[in-house]
Amino acid sequence: MLKAYKFRIYPTKSQRTKMEQTLDLCRWTYNKTLEIRKNAWENEGKSLSKYETNNLLPEWKADKPELKDVFSQVLQNVHERVDLALKAFLRRVKAGE
Repeated sequence: MLKAYKFRIYPTKSQRTKMEQTLDLCRWTYNKTLEIRKNAWENEGKSLSKYETNNLLPEWKADKPELKDVFSQVLQNVHERVDLALKAFLRRVKAGE
């Protein structure tokens, strides 16, 4: 028999603030990644991989120091999500949906 447990968390105000800041920075990273990949496709006709966009993270962290507060794996996961979204979009376009 498998059991599952659910736990409700009650973050403090400072924890809630930190989570919101992290979410905002992830949102910024998602939009920036999408913009760069879209511009690369429109201007150069080349598709960037998630690994190529991951290599941009140190540069972004230098320009936007707040990104240093977010774990690098979280930001890499944002690039993974952009990559999956674009692959699904292109699959649907190819299928004529």
